[in-house]
Amino acid sequence: MQLKTGLELNNEGRVLAWALDFPGCFAYGEDQQEALIRLSQAFVAYQHWVNLKAGEHSWLKEVSDIDIRLLESFQNYLINEKYEVVSESGYEVNAWFQYDWIPLNQVEVNQGQLLMDWSRKDLLGLLDTIPEDLRVKKFEGERWDILGIVKHIGGAEWWYLDRLGLTNFSRDDVPKDAFERLEVIRDQVKQVLPTLVGKDMVRGIEGEFWSPRKLLRRVLWHEKDHIHHIYKLKELAT
Repeated sequence: MQLKTGLELNNEGRVLAWALDFPGCFAYGEDQQEALIRLSQAFVAYQHWVNLKAGEHSWLKEVSDIDIRLLESFQNYLINEKYEVVSESGYEVNAWFQYDWIPLNQVEVNQGQLLMDWSRKDLLGLLDTIPEDLRVKKFEGERWDILGIVKHIGGAEWWYLDRLGLTNFSRDDVPKDAFERLEVIRDQVKQVLPTLVGKDMVRGIEGEFWSPRKLLRRVLWHEKDHIHHIYKLKELAT
């Protein structure tokens, strides 16, 4: 099977490899070669995760002989308020792939809904194992404590929806409580996603392109990435 791949260069100083047909499957590397090697390994883990969650209904049971096919690369860059490329202190424009232009189909949306449910269950299950005092523990060199990361996950999903003009409340009305924020905004994502089936919808905002496919890609990457992040912080504290 060919694993259609996009590379995002200079993602916080690393290379991020995306499995474009499989939202939530990604890998980091110090360079392009390492990211591609790790993506192959990440797909094996992703396949196991989907098979475990979906059981006999898994769509990845028979997938084998992975062949990485690099479709395109995107170099992240910074822009200022005049949309000029700058070297520092600007808005970071993240990866937009030609693949992101393709409208989502019904199967992709159905699978995306399941993937979001499984990822959220993983996150909440992990948080259940973390006592209250550890959730607010400050870690040297970290921007947020664990509860702050939880808030960030929910806030980012609101922001992704906002990029496509799909939010039904303002940033000021985003719930302040971390767990309420997770629930309220994820519910909105899940309500919106089925309405985007087949929509040839691309929107440019603040110098960056967004589409339903990119929305799904970023939602699943972001939560799973921070689940790994929280695991690392938990290990540091034990």
